Amino acid sequence: MKPLSEKHLAIFRRHMVEVVEIQVELMSEELDRASLDERVLTAMRRVPRHMFVPEQLAALAYQDTPLPIGFDKTISQPFINAVMTDLLELQPDDVVLEVGTGLGYQAAILAQLVSQVWSVEIVEEFVSQAEARLQHLGCANVGIRIGDGSRGWVEHAPFDKILVTAAAERPPTALLDQLKPGGRIVMPVGGGEAQELATIDKDADGGRRIRRLIPVRFTRLETVI
Repeated sequence: MKPLSEKHLAIFRRHMVEVVEIQVELMSEELDRASLDERVLTAMRRVPRHMFVPEQLAALAYQDTPLPIGFDKTISQPFINAVMTDLLELQPDDVVLEVGTGLGYQAAILAQLVSQVWSVEIVEEFVSQAEARLQHLGCANVGIRIGDGSRGWVEHAPFDKILVTAAAERPPTALLDQLKPGGRIVMPVGGGEAQELATIDKDADGGRRIRRLIPVRFTRLETVI
């Protein structure tokens, strides 16, 4: 059997986005939106997801399912990637913090949509791999460091938006402090299997409003004591 070509993979990628669009339409009431921003969908069509999974899983990269990437971590289901990105309501001049780089797929999506992405990853082995993949794609506006993402990245704060790709009982205080007034955090909140995808908005006076949307299942946010 011949290996998949870039042409085949591009077709699978377009189909992946079509499936995401159907999922969003079916869940429009829960998500409070009938469709996703076309900029987000364009970024999903552009970024080669197969480059951000282990090579032996490349043929499965465009299925709407999470995939293992090592160290008991996964790359999220494309539907979840798309929805979380859309919920951030990104603007071209935004500076975004990502907590949980993995192999860099979500950062590559964000890089298409904002001016700067700063990403923190606790698994040291992932960082060099993510940097290589992002460099190959020309994502010069992504910076990554090893560390405890729950502490944010104070040197580059404040952030317009923050995306957390792991679950915690509540938004970490450091991330709330590093979020600009008028900014938004998107993350899964809750313990065990009782997790929900949520948005946390910070108003001009520092007040916070949380909105819970759909049930999800993420790995726990790892912290360093």
